[in-house]
Amino acid sequence: MRAEKSRASDQRAADHRSPHEELCPDGAVIEAKKGISICDNLLENDIEIEHACEKSCACTTCHVVVREGFDSLDPSEEKEDDLLDKAWGLEPNSRLSCQAIVKDSDLTIEIPKYTINMVKEIK
Repeated sequence: MRAEKSRASDQRAADHRSPHEELCPDGAVIEAKKGISICDNLLENDIEIEHACEKSCACTTCHVVVREGFDSLDPSEEKEDDLLDKAWGLEPNSRLSCQAIVKDSDLTIEIPKYTINMVKEIK
């Protein structure tokens, strides 16, 4: 999933354009709310990113790569870093979207094509 930068309002942090083969093949534009996680922003905008551990920082299924705006996020904690070591497609600017809280800066994110989730719920 990719997000392109745009103007942010007082209560919104970024607009996201999100091409992803399965989650939003035509792309999507969302305005991310400040103060909540990237994962919750995606879910609130009908982009069904996986979150097998129910956002408890116990898996890597919500792994995203922050292409722009990475430095605006609070640093990851040791538990998140340990989990990210197991994520498919790990990059230096990878984060678990359930742990990365949106702030004032616009973000550009990408959801990797694969996860290490062995079981996927189907709606």
